[in-house]
Amino acid sequence: MSSTNELQQTIADMVDDHRGILAADESLPTIEKRFEAINVTATEANRCAYRSLLLATPGLGEYISGVILFEETLGQTDENQIPLPKTAKAQKIVPGVKVDKGKGPLAGAPGDLITYGLDGLENRLEEYKKQGARFAKWREVYPITQHNPTPLGRQANAEMLARYAAVCQEAGLVPIVEPEVLMDGDHDIGRCATVTELVLHAVFHALHRHGISFEHMILKPNMVLPGKGCRLAEPREVAEATLRVLSRTVPAAVPSINFLSGGQEPEEATANLNAINQMKGNAPWQLSISYGRALQQPALQAWQGKPENREKAQQALLRRARLNSLARQGKYDPSMENEDD
Repeated sequence: MSSTNELQQTIADMVDDHRGILAADESLPTIEKRFEAINVTATEANRCAYRSLLLATPGLGEYISGVILFEETLGQTDENQIPLPKTAKAQKIVPGVKVDKGKGPLAGAPGDLITYGLDGLENRLEEYKKQGARFAKWREVYPITQHNPTPLGRQANAEMLARYAAVCQEAGLVPIVEPEVLMDGDHDIGRCATVTELVLHAVFHALHRHGISFEHMILKPNMVLPGKGCRLAEPREVAEATLRVLSRTVPAAVPSINFLSGGQEPEEATANLNAINQMKGNAPWQLSISYGRALQQPALQAWQGKPENREKAQQALLRRARLNSLARQGKYDPSMENEDD
């Protein structure tokens, strides 16, 4: 199969009108924090047990089409010695992998950050592909201050995303391109809209320069939201601002926009997604999710690191996935949060 055919098949398997992507790719420091909150030690065995229960949730494939895995998860097996990527595939969930290597300060642009991991990426992708990965994900982050992101920061981060995407498509893996404008700060929704528009313009100019096939990528952006130190915005306000920015920046050829949750509470992220889909009109893209904490938080709270809570945790994940599937279709209502499944 040619790389173009591989890419197209992966897009066909991941993009539809009711499912989304589960982000289960937390780095070691991040999952340590998540586990610490429920008094669980983040040993490899515990990480494997938790991610195994997520992927084995009965019926999850009805609402989730792809899962982003941390590198170690590709090589882990469940209690029956079945590789975890195969557990996902059994539910028609496409396995993928986070390939960036964390972030640090960007020289020459105080306050801006840059992500590491391009060195050796081609060889790593070959190995990930052998382990079952069919797509990859790379995240660049953009703090908002009075001066950030700087023009250099926007350009440098866009270039990294484009170089990563080019390597992925050559290897036959669909790239998820994730430029995240952070919620940290007290900026209002208008400032976030301005920055997000500038960021996405830079990203798509870079992707075009590098010859990326827009039909064979997925965009994972932030919604347009006020900073955590500002007042909350109503879902309609978030939807209007987000759709306005996307319509100005994202080519129609991109098949799917899968929002990150970016620090939103689970119910908030679902309500905002629902409003976006209710207001999308004739938008050319699917508007879906690639949520991490906003999908997993209820499952983590239910699990508490105890094997006897496995089914309870799976039910919590499935419920959150189902509600987001309804939001994908503009059919969610907050009153559903109080209904028994």
